[in-house]
This record gives sequence, C-alpha cells and structure tokens, in this order.
Amino acid sequence: MNLDLPTLITFVIYIIGMLIFGVIFYRTTTNLSDYVLGGRKLNSWVTALSAGASDMSAFMILGLPGAVYLSGMSELWLPVGLTIGAYLNWQFLAKRLRRYTEIAGNAITLPDFLEKRFYDNTTAMHTKILRIVSAFFILLFFTFYTSSGLVGGALLFSSTFGWEYQTALWIGAIVIISYTFLGGFLAVSYTDFIQGVIMFLGLIIVPIVAVMELGGWNDTVSAISEVDPVYLDAFAGTSAIAIISLLAWGLGYFGQPHIITRFMAIRSEKEIPAARAIGMTWMTFGLLGAIFVGFIGIAYFGGAGPGSALADEETVYIFFTQILFNPLVAGILLAAILAAIMSTIDSQLLVSSSALTEDFYRGLLKPTASSRELVWVGRFGVVGIALIATFLAMDPESTVLELVEYAWAGFGAAFGPVMLFSVFWRRMTAWGAIAGIITGGLTVIVWNFFEGGLFDLYELLPGFIFGSLAIIIVSLLNQRPADRILDEFDFVDNAKYDEENKMYVRKDS
Repeated sequence: MNLDLPTLITFVIYIIGMLIFGVIFYRTTTNLSDYVLGGRKLNSWVTALSAGASDMSAFMILGLPGAVYLSGMSELWLPVGLTIGAYLNWQFLAKRLRRYTEIAGNAITLPDFLEKRFYDNTTAMHTKILRIVSAFFILLFFTFYTSSGLVGGALLFSSTFGWEYQTALWIGAIVIISYTFLGGFLAVSYTDFIQGVIMFLGLIIVPIVAVMELGGWNDTVSAISEVDPVYLDAFAGTSAIAIISLLAWGLGYFGQPHIITRFMAIRSEKEIPAARAIGMTWMTFGLLGAIFVGFIGIAYFGGAGPGSALADEETVYIFFTQILFNPLVAGILLAAILAAIMSTIDSQLLVSSSALTEDFYRGLLKPTASSRELVWVGRFGVVGIALIATFLAMDPESTVLELVEYAWAGFGAAFGPVMLFSVFWRRMTAWGAIAGIITGGLTVIVWNFFEGGLFDLYELLPGFIFGSLAIIIVSLLNQRPADRILDEFDFVDNAKYDEENKMYVRKDS
C-alpha cells in the first residue's frame, strides 16, 4: 500500500494526543506508587477498559482475525475460553486481591505482594528468593510479550505506508517508550481507556460495513461456503486436544501481571462489580467483532491459500480499512490497531519496569533509595526493557499470535496458581509459592520443545496443573505458616473498609 497523506495525518494527531497524556501525568507523578500503581485512584470505567485494552492488544485486531481467516470457525474455541477466563478472573480474584494488597503492607507489585503476603521480608528465611524468582519470570515472559506488540506495530506501519519493516518497528517503539517513560501508570491507564474505546468502535464498524458491501449476512455465508464449507464448521480439522488447548487460554488470566495490577489500582473494591460488567461487555463485543472480521474476510479475499488476496492473514483488518473507507476514516480505524498495540506494550513495560525498580533495585541493591530516584530508575528501566524487546522483534517472520501464545502461557502457568492460592488458601507457604512459580514457568519452557501426542496440548494447561500441585505438595511438607500470616489471612477474610478512617477494619468491630 502507498503512503496516504490523510491517513498519515490521522496517525500523527493520534500519537501527539498520547504523548500529551504522558506530559500531563508526568507532572502528577511524585513517587513510585504513583508511577507503577497510580496511587490506587482508578475508577470503574478506566479500570475496566484499560484492563481490557492492555489484555487484548494486537491479538484482538491482528492475531484473532488472522486465525479465523486462516482456519474458519474452528478458532471460535479460543475467544470462548478467553471470555470464560476473564469473567472468572473479575469474579473471584479482583476483589480479594485489591483488599489483600492494601492490607499486606500496601504492596504495589506482584513480587512485592507475595513477599509481604508471606512475611518473607521479616522472617529468618529472608533470602529474597520469592521476590527474585517472581521478578525474574515477569521480566523473562514480558520480553517476549512486548516483542509481539512491536511486531504488530511494525506490521501495521509497513502494510499501511509501505515502510521497511525495521523502520516501522523503531518508529512504533519510540512513540510507546516516550509516553510510558513520562507519565507512568496513570498515563498508561487513561490512554488505555481511550484506546479501548477506539478498538471497540473499529471492531464493530469494520465487519458491519464489510457485510453490507457483500450484500448482507446470507450472501456472506454463501460466499464463504463456496470458498470452502469447512470454514463454517467449528469442529473441522480439530481434535479434543486442540479444543481443550484453545479453551485453556482462559486459565492464563489469573497470572497476567499487566491485567491484575488494574485490580490492585482501582480506588475501591466496591467499584469492582461495575468494572466487571463494563469490562466483560467490552470484551464480548470486541471479540465478536474480531471473529467476524476474519470470518467475513474469507468471503471478501478468498480465504487462505494460493488464491488468497492476502499475503499475510494477520493483515485482514488492515486491508478492510483501506478498501472500504475513505483515507480519513481509514486512518481512524487503523489507529485502533496502534491503540491495541500501544495499550498492551505500555502496561507490560510498566510492570517490567516496576519489577526492576521495586523488586531488584530497591529490594536488593538500595533499600534506602528516595522516591524520586526510584521513579527515574523505573523510567530508564522502561527504556532498557523496550530496547531488548525491539531487538527481539527485528525478525519480520515473527507472528503476533505465536509470541503472545508463548508469553501468555508463561505468565498463566507461573503466576496463575500462585495468585489464586495466595489469596484463597490459608495453609500456603512461601516455599510453596516459589515452587509453584518455578514449576509452572519451567513446564511452559520445557513443554514447548516437544511435539506430538500429549505435547500438542497448549503448554499453559500442564504448566498450570503442575504449578498448582507444586504449591500444594511443598506447602504441606513445610511447617504451618506463622501465626501473624494466618491472622492476616483471617483479617482479610473478615475485613470491611472504614470510609471515615480510610482503612480496613474487622466486620465485627
């Protein structure tokens, strides 16, 4: 595609708007809690849409439509699994985690919460192993996750404007680094809110216009059937292992740091039900739109294979915007892709930066560091992590879905069981948490090297199972947790928020 001036202008205006948010929130960021958690000030709307936008990323606009375009309705199991997992995450983990992280020493990162949850910072065991292990796996898997978003950005710019892949990659990286560097969590959350709205509108408008262009829904389905009836069959080309693997993606939600930090940042646990309703509505309609983009693309572009009009199935949304809309509207709709990519990468960079700052720099190297110093360490951590991810993304053969698949499994298996057990199981120990993180994370890494038979199962599921077993076995082999750990757990069980004194108290007090 050739460079189109109106489309370019729309992109530039959008990018400038995101940078303005970074500058605005730069002036309100005074300490590390502000930078990595926004001072726990998010309302239900911003929490819901920023969590959704940071979750879906380029997967919703590039990866999922591309998968449906390639395989048809047999990919439907993936969004079904994601929707179920997201709802369960909001329903069970969100409220409990929000309360526990404030009671447990006002923890602001996941490693920080785990250390304070098990009093690893004040016990004889205090080797900082729990903090180090959890921060290590966060940095490891976020490197791949961030790379997937950068690949999506490069794909967008190169397909839209005809730029070289490497040029497009670095332009996108520079923009995202800039406003995350400046504004921190609040800039990320409020830009994610706007980007979530843009993504939603793009995924609703594009398939509706495409269906109208094809003459209506019945004509669209008939055209797909003529290409290949297999595309209409949700069970075609699948197996029990394949369907279980796609559904298992939903387990990943319990361990995604860039999503569950939104639960920690909402200003009150009372706002979580509203946030859940908003977030699940956004996600359901957004995923349906993504499915229909890929599905309708089969009729419009001829499906995957030698006769396809698309060289890369993940560009189906991009081509629709270029073909069906005038350049100005196309620019706005293409900004939805940039929004999806930026909304996830900025969140991932921020969590990675907080792991470096809070869990390595202050936790291990300089416990007495000032708030200002920590904020700047966090900002430069964003730059360093982003540069590593950018170099990993320089291979133009990389695909968004494959990179997301690996990172999603890594987080889900390493942290999903640990987060659930830590807030719901009284008997869990610090060594159980360490065993769960290592077992779950390593299972994903090792499982990925094998194929065939049972190894065709998505590595998240065995990783989640083995991680859970490791937590249970090691915790039961350990001594019973100290009384203060059990007392705090019981307090969380029976706590209510005292609005007058701005603190949690026992319900019977």
